[in-house]
Amino acid sequence: MSHLTEFQTFLLLSILKVVVVVVITLTAVAYTVLLERKVLGRIQNRWGPSRVGPFGLLQPLADGIKLFLKEELLPLAAEKPLFIIAPIIALTCSLISIAVVPFGQVQHVTANGVTVDIFNIADLDIGLLVILGITSIGVYGIALSGWSSNNKFALLGSLRATSQMISYELALGLSLVGVVLRAQSLSLRAIVNSQSAHGLLSWNVFGGLQFVAFFIYLMAAYAETNRAPFDLPEAESELIAGYHTEYSSMKFAMFFMAEYANMITVACVATLLFFGGPSSPFGNLFPAIGGPIIAAILPIFWFVVKVFAFLLLYIWVRGTLPRFRYDQLMSFGWKFLLPLAMANIVFTSLVLALHAK
Repeated sequence: MSHLTEFQTFLLLSILKVVVVVVITLTAVAYTVLLERKVLGRIQNRWGPSRVGPFGLLQPLADGIKLFLKEELLPLAAEKPLFIIAPIIALTCSLISIAVVPFGQVQHVTANGVTVDIFNIADLDIGLLVILGITSIGVYGIALSGWSSNNKFALLGSLRATSQMISYELALGLSLVGVVLRAQSLSLRAIVNSQSAHGLLSWNVFGGLQFVAFFIYLMAAYAETNRAPFDLPEAESELIAGYHTEYSSMKFAMFFMAEYANMITVACVATLLFFGGPSSPFGNLFPAIGGPIIAAILPIFWFVVKVFAFLLLYIWVRGTLPRFRYDQLMSFGWKFLLPLAMANIVFTSLVLALHAK
């Protein structure tokens, strides 16, 4: 790389990191779908996918090929430019937010005078705000898809998604204020570092007394990602398939991928904010073993285990709880979660103020 300028080297390394993270994320999306089908099958006392490949492991590939080869349908009365751009907005926003997630300990690599952290695409001081902002924009894809389809079921689904997002975004944002107060920073790396000293006891959900905030975050995250029991925007028994009723082929696949990518993002953020991110649950109790390679891989292992546990919880809830009625959904957000989030902020502020004295 000696003939490259520092900027070109930085650009190449950044593109390489982006490509690797996007490929890993999309692979995780594909196998999260398979995990959901397998776990739901076991919950319902059946096998789930088991024919394509050993133990059904090639089922995501078969599904991808099937969707890619399906006929592309475009309703005659649809608003064509918006109809096409809506799934692109949804998928792009769901993938961009992964960029600020630190999924390992800081590991700097220097090439041609340029130093980069290989386990974080962008370490921003306002990483948490960036994630909240990008996920808020994602609802535009759903809103536009429903309106541009010129279908009353799709329009109802997109209206539901918009009002649901507005209602639960507020509770979700306020639930994170207690975590920010404890860490004194909006940087995801700083929030992780504030929980890494004593393992489990340092995590915000336990030692930080943020278990109420975690409950609010979890409920709001289910609603934000349109997952059961809050999947009203695509309620099959009421709205056929909701906002993506008129979509087929890869456009439908993009909405599908966006939903599961958002699930992974929510699981990553919950892991970072409440469960110490890539830090070990044992803290510094055990000495480092195995040299620098194991020291670099072990935090990624802990991070993946925690994210996997959240995804299992998502699936378990879907297979267990019935769907809310729409008025119950809105009442739960405005009359229960929002006041509870504000009470949590007051409580956390009082505890920190008394501790400071």
